Amino acid sequence: METDKYTGKGVTTAILDTGIYPHMDFGNRIIVFRDFVSYRSRPYDDNGHGTHVAGILCGDGKASKGLYKGIAPSCRIAALKVLDRFGNGNKENVMRAFRWILRYHEQYHIRIVNISVGTTYKTGNDQDALIRGVEELWDKGLIVVAAAGNLGPKPSSITAPGSSKKIITVGSSDLLEGSSGVSGCGPTYDCICKPDIVAPGNHIMSCVPGPDRFYSAKSGTSMSTPLVSGAIALKLEKNQDLTNMEIKMMLKDSADDMGLSRNQQGWGKFNCKRFLSL
Repeated sequence: METDKYTGKGVTTAILDTGIYPHMDFGNRIIVFRDFVSYRSRPYDDNGHGTHVAGILCGDGKASKGLYKGIAPSCRIAALKVLDRFGNGNKENVMRAFRWILRYHEQYHIRIVNISVGTTYKTGNDQDALIRGVEELWDKGLIVVAAAGNLGPKPSSITAPGSSKKIITVGSSDLLEGSSGVSGCGPTYDCICKPDIVAPGNHIMSCVPGPDRFYSAKSGTSMSTPLVSGAIALKLEKNQDLTNMEIKMMLKDSADDMGLSRNQQGWGKFNCKRFLSL
């Protein structure tokens, strides 16, 4: 599905994931859907992960009468399915989605790319290709936000493409330590301190594919990432002239120090109120 006649000027976020279910909470804001796995034309999500991520980012809470409302409920969605029903994918499909964004981001007013997807890699070339891909998006001015991955909390557990030094990498503030600690930690393989920032990711309620139920809880850095992406969308709704580097520095300046190492917490815990006030 592509709404080629789309002429809206609002903020659009590209969500690379398992797809999206046309949940009540998204209204008519799914402005484009592309399936790089099975080439289906209409929005669907045979796993549920992508729908959950989208709900955190921009669900409007209609099905819950506002109880489970996303961060940026007016944000538009470009849903790019790069993972299959098991949540698995390959480098080639992700790279094809990157190329699609480069071609169409102006047409659909895509400013943010949310990647709640991370992978270990068989070879250094696989990781390098993903990193080059997200950095090309970043260099075009897009704000790329990626998960730190759930292979932590041991050092050097950041997954690709979150291991890119340029993009914004998000860990989970409540999944950093103890028996539930899974949030990926730095340094990266080339000694870059990561993540950049951490946000809540444990037991987050959000949208699920219907029709029998509307919401469920999931945990992980995948859930933390759209919290940050949604806040960035709100920021851009106020000022669309902000650059990706300005957004990144605002995240740094507004974070709350948790007293942990730079390779655990990054700049600190995401403070949405302070970030939006800058």
